[in-house]
Amino acid sequence: MAKPTTPRPTRAEAEAKSPVGADHNRPRPDTPTDYKASKEELLEFYRQMVLIRRFEEKAGQLYGLGLIGGFCHLYIGQEAVAVGIQSALVPGKDSVITGYRDHGHMLAYGIDPNVIMAELTGRGAGISRGKGGSMHMFSVEHKFFGGHGIVGAQVSLGAGLGFAHKYNGDGGVCVAYFGDGAANQGQVYESFNMAELWKLPIIFVIENNQYAMGTSVNRSSAEDQLYRRGESFRIPGIQVNGMDVLAVRGATEEALKWVQGGNGPILLEMKTYRYRGHSMSDPAKYRSREEVQAMRDKSDPIEGAKVYLAEHGVGEDELKKIDQDIRKIVSEAADFAESSPEPDMAELYTDVLVEQY
Repeated sequence: MAKPTTPRPTRAEAEAKSPVGADHNRPRPDTPTDYKASKEELLEFYRQMVLIRRFEEKAGQLYGLGLIGGFCHLYIGQEAVAVGIQSALVPGKDSVITGYRDHGHMLAYGIDPNVIMAELTGRGAGISRGKGGSMHMFSVEHKFFGGHGIVGAQVSLGAGLGFAHKYNGDGGVCVAYFGDGAANQGQVYESFNMAELWKLPIIFVIENNQYAMGTSVNRSSAEDQLYRRGESFRIPGIQVNGMDVLAVRGATEEALKWVQGGNGPILLEMKTYRYRGHSMSDPAKYRSREEVQAMRDKSDPIEGAKVYLAEHGVGEDELKKIDQDIRKIVSEAADFAESSPEPDMAELYTDVLVEQY
């Protein structure tokens, strides 16, 4: 007769029996609260999110006209993440690195929309001289280090940036963004391990927009509560409403306090949503129109900011004026890009490593 097997305990049962409890007596950051923004700060958050939204809409139009080639991944719907996080950073001191859905992060870090749009259209006036395109843009001045087309590659590079901040003693923090799809990459966990061992000043941000290309996160990830992904490396995680700019900023404040206190890395899972397909070539048939519309109706970050602004007495006329100003900025960026010349042929030979070893 076979020996009876003991049923596998649930996570809660295992933690209840553990002599040290669920968190293994490790110190943890405080539970974040929504950021208490002033009227002026709220207006700036709103302005930045509208800028990203209108810029990305225009980029989509230019792609449809054939003026943007290659891949183009839009950030529409996720604006609160980049704005909420990067509004807490110091440009030129704190470094940012992300994947290929990068236009919004650049705009949120104050980089000129003209040079971003020129780069998208492959013009010589672009921030990477027209040779990087949508996925590969950099600004050493702003400490924005890309824009990376290889899924998850930016996470290990971000750990290197965190190491540089610690080595140089400059007080800076690295924010390394990646998506729910990249969260299953092996190099991510190698980076987690080293970052915790060396107590690097880095905030790992998972932008969980629910779909890794065309596969929902609960179909592609055995552990779909992604803020737990750092637990085995003793990296604390916080799950955040990534559609609420004040929730994002509040969580970022706690994350910065943790990292700047010498505690090592922290992981923020931003529960967000992209309204468009994975890229401009993706018709997004893996989800219904009703699902997308429900997110727009109930959770849109810009509409949510309008509610907060109304509480501060900001009326519809003031918001319309902001929207008009932003549309003018974006239209001028498109005109600048379209009227700028393509890179000179000699640019084929610049920025290329040709040393022999």
